[in-house]
This record gives sequence, structure tokens and C-alpha cells, in this order.
Amino acid sequence: MNENILAKLKILAESAKYDVSCSSSGTVRRNQSGTLGNTVGGWGICHSFAEDGRCISLLKIMLTNYCIYDCAYCINRRSNDIPRATLSVSELVDLTIEFYRRNYIEGLFLSSGVVRNPDYTMERLVRVAKDLRLVHKFNGYIHLKSIPGASRELVNEAGLYADRLSVNIEIPKEENLKLLAPEKDHKSVYQPMRYIQQGVLTNKEDRKKFRHAPRFVPAGQSTQMIVGATAESDKDILYLSSSLYQHPTMRRVYYSGYISVNTYDKRLPALKQPPLVRENRLYQADWLLRFYQFKVEEIVDDSYPDLDLEIDPKLGWALRHPELFPIDINRADYEMILRVPGIGVKSARQIIASRRFSKLGFYELKKIGVVMKKAQYFITCNELPTRTVNELTPTGVRRLLVPKPKKKVDERQLILNFADDE
Repeated sequence: MNENILAKLKILAESAKYDVSCSSSGTVRRNQSGTLGNTVGGWGICHSFAEDGRCISLLKIMLTNYCIYDCAYCINRRSNDIPRATLSVSELVDLTIEFYRRNYIEGLFLSSGVVRNPDYTMERLVRVAKDLRLVHKFNGYIHLKSIPGASRELVNEAGLYADRLSVNIEIPKEENLKLLAPEKDHKSVYQPMRYIQQGVLTNKEDRKKFRHAPRFVPAGQSTQMIVGATAESDKDILYLSSSLYQHPTMRRVYYSGYISVNTYDKRLPALKQPPLVRENRLYQADWLLRFYQFKVEEIVDDSYPDLDLEIDPKLGWALRHPELFPIDINRADYEMILRVPGIGVKSARQIIASRRFSKLGFYELKKIGVVMKKAQYFITCNELPTRTVNELTPTGVRRLLVPKPKKKVDERQLILNFADDE
């Protein structure tokens, strides 16, 4: 590999590592005669997971880390003195094909800093995807980061070649975004999101009429929010996520614990470490919204605006509503079984199917995959009941399930910088 290209690869792969919205689930492109690669089943190579749980490798890279914006939270902000590099369209296309032929990768995750203007940058991203698909017949996975403020025409063209498009919201509240990134606004983010949504819906109608019409963004769109850079509560974040999921094309909202990369900027919190526990709890709450039929107000509200860092959100909800438990696992409906701590979607379905043939007890539930350490306090089954949440009280159950910490640590790590007046 050319040493100049290798040097650029190191710089641009390092610059791309803070974007976590990298997933290849939701699409299948089978290998066809005359094409290269499929989506079935070193530097810049990241691991993601397909819809079937398979781990796959993607080349995660930026086209350039030069940027006209000076966002306080971004390592690539224009005022930072860091190594800069730019790959030409042909260099990036050749790099992707070479990595694929060597079996290093199965797809491409491409983002970019904004140079000149959003349309100029977006046009170059589209050219990369277009050349891969049409010139090299690349049939692997492509995820493009749509540039906020890009025109409808370019977003629509990108959707014809990319499996997934994403536009990052970054900061949940616009007033906080304006504080840290004065040159950006939410309008420039939501507009491309609407273009993608409209393109998908139009394409769906076209494919009903024309069987071989090209697919438009078959894996939908995603976005990312930074957690801990500003003072939004978990309630603020989850309400925004819930509203995004109302759109049929939004597949994933990613949460990125804020990493303090620009410690000199006094607008930012001083973090000893990223708020990883909080990030994990948000993903768990997000899962409840998407697959467990929970509403945001059941997980967080004015009384509990932030998620409990010691226990998962489903257990937290159950402990706040002991009057609903215990439930009889052999009689309760699917929706209620799904809300029992320790029971997942797959286990709930197996319980419904299995109890048609015989009553279920602790042994059968364990065999199905229920986490009895949690579930036992919230259910009764075909055996003498153990002490449930009502006998032990929610405080007692919490005490049993929460391990005693070795030392008390505030995992949020949100310690604000204050200017020195002296």
C-alpha cells in the first residue's frame, strides 16, 4: 500500500473513531454474478453486528478531517491543532476495494468533516458510493453520514447507493447545541432526515408498481446523541428518541458518552471518564421503548427525570409499581410477562408457547432462559411461591439485587468547569 495513503488512513481512521452510530443491521445484499461482495451473514476497521447477531467488519473512515465548523465537543474542530488529511474520491474507492479483496472488511462506514459547504462535501461522499456501486460493482454494505444542510437532490442520490444514511443530532436541545456549536442548528439536521423519510416512502410505492425499481436506503436511517456534554436529563433524551422512533424509517438512535477531548474549552464539563453507565442505561431504556411496549413516561417522569444508575430501567419500573406484581406466569398475558424483570422478548414468547402443553415451574423457566435471580420476586408459577416484592418490599428486593459498592463513585462524572475569577 502506498505510504502516503497509509499515513492518511491512520489520521482519518483516528478522527472517525468517536462516531458510534455504526451498525449494518437491517439489510441483505446477496452476491450476484458480476458483483463484488455481499452483506449476508488494522486501522479503520471496526466491528459491528448484523441483524442476526453476526459480527462483521467495516472500514470506518472519514473522507477528510478538515472542517469549517468549530464545535466545542469535536476533536476535528477547525481551531484544533491536529494532523489533517484528505482522501480523494478515487483513493478512498481503491482503498475500500483493496481492503475487501484482502478480506479485511465486509463494508464501508463513511463520514466527513464539512469543507467549503455541506453540498460540496455531500457530493464527494455520494461519488464514493456511486463509484463503488456502478464502476466496481461493489455489493457490500455502505453506510454514509449525510451532511446537515445538504440539498434534497444529493440526499436522494445518496439513498440510491447507500444501505443506510444517518444524520447526527449530537446535542438533544437546540439551545445547548447553539452554546457548543453556534454555527449549527437542528433545522439543518431534521431537514435531511425528512428527505430520507420521504425518499423511503416514495420508493416503497414505486416498488409496488415497478418490481425492479432500485431500493432507497433499505436499512433506513440512524442518528447519534452525545450524553453528558450538556445538562439534559435522561427524560429529555428519551422523549426526543421516542419522537424520532415515531418515523417509520428511523432504525436506531445511538447514545455516545461524552469524551473530554477539548479540555481547554470552558463551555464543556470536566469529565474524569466518559459516563459509560449512564450510556448503558439509556440503551436499555431505548430497548424498552422499541421492543417491550414501554412508553417514555413509564420509564422517566418529573419525579424520576434520570435513570437509576444502580439498576436497569425495567427493574426500576417494577420496583416503583409493586401493586402490579406478582403475576401468575401460567395465566398472565404476553404484555405483562414482557414487563417482568429478567424476562426478555424471546423468553416471553417461549413461555406463551410452552404453557399450552403444561404448567411451568422454576426449572422450566430457567431452561427457557429466564433470569430467575430477578424474576422470582415478581412471579408465581406451578410451585410454592417464594417471597415476592410485596412481602420483601421494593427496598428489600433492591437491597438483594444491588451489589454493595466497594467505594461510592458518581458515574455521571458531570463536574462543571467554573471560570477562575481571581
